[in-house]
Amino acid sequence: AEAGSKRPDELSGGMRQRVAVARALAMRPRVLLMDEPFAALDVQTRQKMQDFLIDVWRDSGASVVFVTHHIDEAVALADRVCVFTSRPGRIKETVKVDLPRPRDPFSPECEALRKRLTQLLKDEVDRAFAEQEGMAEAV
Repeated sequence: AEAGSKRPDELSGGMRQRVAVARALAMRPRVLLMDEPFAALDVQTRQKMQDFLIDVWRDSGASVVFVTHHIDEAVALADRVCVFTSRPGRIKETVKVDLPRPRDPFSPECEALRKRLTQLLKDEVDRAFAEQEGMAEAV
């Protein structure tokens, strides 16, 4: 059966996400907030949804604020990446992504960006783990 005749609970995860994006954009928002929308998807579906989102973003003209913990996803989608500190969550640094689309994830430029973002996050991850260990020892 075609997707149009299926009930929402019969759709795949990727199809559900496409429907959710279409529903959000139907109101013609100026800004679309997406909080980890592809986290539950497999790698191949995630890639297809990233491509879909780029197309929809171009067509809609909306600004997209995309929250992700996935560095590769940030490199693939972002014009700017805001790296946050661990508690309290403040912007540590904003990294401009000045790479043309479509982006080759294996290019030296994307690899350099991944390394930079990983390094920026490393201190924050270390700090968060140290804080968690300190809380565990206090219990």
